[in-house]
Amino acid sequence: MSSISARILDSLLQDWRSSTPAYTALADRIRLLILDGRIPVGARLPAERDLAQHLGVSRTTVSASYAELREAGYLSSVRGSGSIARLPGRAPVPIHEPSAGFLDFSKAALPASPLLADAAVRAAQALPAYLADTGFDPIGLPRLRQAVADRYAARGLPTDAEQVMITIGAQHAIALLARVLLDRGDSALVESPSYPHAFDALRVAGARLVPVGVTSDDGWDEDALEQGLRRTSPALAYVMPDFHNPTGRVMSAGLRERMLGLAALQGTTVIADETMAELGIDAPEALLPLAGYGPAVSIGSLGKTVWGGVRIGWIRAEPQLIQKLVRARSAGDLGTPILEQLIAIELLGRYDEVLEGRREQLRHGRDYLERAVRAALPQWTVPHVRGGLTTWVNLGRPASSQLTLAARNEGLVLASGPRFGIDGAFERFLRLPFSYTPDETDRAVASLARAWGALSRHPLPEQNYLAAVV
Repeated sequence: MSSISARILDSLLQDWRSSTPAYTALADRIRLLILDGRIPVGARLPAERDLAQHLGVSRTTVSASYAELREAGYLSSVRGSGSIARLPGRAPVPIHEPSAGFLDFSKAALPASPLLADAAVRAAQALPAYLADTGFDPIGLPRLRQAVADRYAARGLPTDAEQVMITIGAQHAIALLARVLLDRGDSALVESPSYPHAFDALRVAGARLVPVGVTSDDGWDEDALEQGLRRTSPALAYVMPDFHNPTGRVMSAGLRERMLGLAALQGTTVIADETMAELGIDAPEALLPLAGYGPAVSIGSLGKTVWGGVRIGWIRAEPQLIQKLVRARSAGDLGTPILEQLIAIELLGRYDEVLEGRREQLRHGRDYLERAVRAALPQWTVPHVRGGLTTWVNLGRPASSQLTLAARNEGLVLASGPRFGIDGAFERFLRLPFSYTPDETDRAVASLARAWGALSRHPLPEQNYLAAVV
């Protein structure tokens, strides 16, 4: 169980005092921090006496604030553990396949690269040379492994083909690594918010998730990151240091070095999800892949850059781990399809051209979405990101799940903010992709504005809004 010290909570509270009674103002700000995910669900809050001394208020004020939060369902008291952050709801809005005519903004993805069709034709022409073999390939074609290794080298990280394994996309890579590196009950450090399917894969492997906050404004909570590594000694840490999903933040070189150094001391294997790493919009990122700063395992794929229908990903790791992964793989699948690997070889040969086209698409899409949302919903805060596929919009009030439900009535499918957190946090946030056409974006923003207006006229009572999405 992670804990929040009085000093850290004081820094998170900032200017919490208002015209309301002190205990109410303090409770409101703590509740907001829990809803935003800045205080992770399950974290232990500081003792009442310690927090009172640090804030310069009476213990009675803090006691009354904690009592109000307990009554509302945001804190629980556990014998021997103090006050634990909770949420009154149970689950975020589930995502179902959209009906015909719905616009699906729950996915952050691009249509296929214009270069894909020609690459597929050339790959099909090369396929006969491989047909005499069995077609079961658990590690990857040598040519593709070398092409991935060469890509890392071009980004400043020397890599041998023996350090590369080809997978069926990035999600397959995450699940395979989790199965090999985790024992049931192990801790796994994760960012919060983060990619929800990574949470799923780690939980299936039996991990206990240790969340570390990431925000659009400040990036990674460095104190919580250090504390999570030191106190829980997680077997695994899953991070997205480049154009983090969903906030779009990029981890600094200094923090990369400190994190990896501390992880090495704790025996933690750090997995870097780099599926967004080469989707810099304004300029290619100058930072090295995470493994260029210390021991780390890297995951990549063509799903975000080329097309989600090309199920090709990879793992870069030391050869000993690659061999363990190959031996473990047969329990889940028998290898990566040969034809898709040949397509990937063709595309990696023109990858700079692929990426340049994507940057242009995403630059236009980002700028268009930002203008459209700010014009239609000026009360929302839309961060300006430098890469990736999404922006993490602050709605100004905890209504993401309500908005997601209301948007369905307007023909728009969204992924609510809590989808990207643990146990229902991030009700004040909504992930919006900017990978869609201007017409689709106009339609989505118009639907959002109508749904938001409907919520403003007929809001759910606060005690019911989380329960309503179970």
